[in-house]
Amino acid sequence: MSKERRSQTDEGVGSGLNQDRFVGGRDLTRADDRPNGVLARAVRGSSDFLGPHGALILTLLPGAAIVAGMTAVFVRVWESMVAADGVAELDHPALAAGKSLRSPAFDLFVTAYAYIGDTVGMLVLALTATIALTIKRRSWTPVILIVIAGTGSLLMTIAGKRLIGRTRPDLNDAVPPFDHSASFPSGHSLNSVVIVGIIAYLIVLRLQTTLSRWLTVSAATAFAATIGLSGVYLGHHWLTDVLAAWALGAAWLALVITSHNIYLTVRKQRSLTPL
Repeated sequence: MSKERRSQTDEGVGSGLNQDRFVGGRDLTRADDRPNGVLARAVRGSSDFLGPHGALILTLLPGAAIVAGMTAVFVRVWESMVAADGVAELDHPALAAGKSLRSPAFDLFVTAYAYIGDTVGMLVLALTATIALTIKRRSWTPVILIVIAGTGSLLMTIAGKRLIGRTRPDLNDAVPPFDHSASFPSGHSLNSVVIVGIIAYLIVLRLQTTLSRWLTVSAATAFAATIGLSGVYLGHHWLTDVLAAWALGAAWLALVITSHNIYLTVRKQRSLTPL
């Protein structure tokens, strides 16, 4: 790559990189992080041709393949457990507990709250956050991370539902409006973990105090937890649908964040390399 092209590609690397790489004094690109360093060196060659953002996308592709395989394996194991009624000790008591808490007013509130976690609600949230963070940061990183994270979450939800086709709780035990798609995994739960998780991560990277970071992570966790549990309360999902979705969503979120850390490491290495 020519000096001129590299100079243009790395323009502004200093400020953006330094703001993202430190979280509470911890350097996400530290040299003693061996797995991160090895992966960064492997990706760095492709960044000379694709640029750092292209390398970020390329790094996420193997992660997507891993999650796809993990989803398939997870689905098969879960299917065997359900067929053997191995989760009844969790699902039926949880549904009964939710029904015991119901009242007309609370049903209305939880139904309205659950709409935030549906496809349209999460799309609006993701789009709003993407625009705001992109303008604030003056970088394409939020676009890439949120779009890829959300797309992966959606594909995992679709794949899980088609592979298992698990029946939702009986309509007599549910609060309308009813959803007639497959129950496993809970799309509300999976998408809330991934979308809100990646938004919280991008916000935390630019926060200066431990308290503000703690509050952001706590708010994101509380949102994902309550969105998932709202499905159990309303009788739209079994508890195990929600638990599985949380696990899959957390795994995918971790892979996306790891890929971004590798991207930061590559940018740091490029900025330290003489032109």
